Amino acid sequence: MKKNTHPESHDISVRCACGNAFKTKSTSKDLRVTLCSGCHPFFTGTQKFVDTAGRIEKFEKKYKKAAEKAASAKEEKATKAEKTEKATKAKKAKK
Repeated sequence: MKKNTHPESHDISVRCACGNAFKTKSTSKDLRVTLCSGCHPFFTGTQKFVDTAGRIEKFEKKYKKAAEKAASAKEEKATKAEKTEKATKAKKAKK
């Protein structure tokens, strides 16, 4: 077998941002994480709601404007079509 093919393994203590620490083995000498089983909502059963109502209202407001704009464009197109239809009927009536 070749020598020095595998990295060296160390016993380390993993530290989370919440203050939780646990021991494991790793090739790195130090490991810090932002979430662990002690603070992750899936494991704790608690959820932190960020301003979802504000996000939903913002989304609805944004797309309500787009829908209104599309409806007004559709109405304008219909009125233009009516005007051209009346003009063609008037031309035919004159002949």
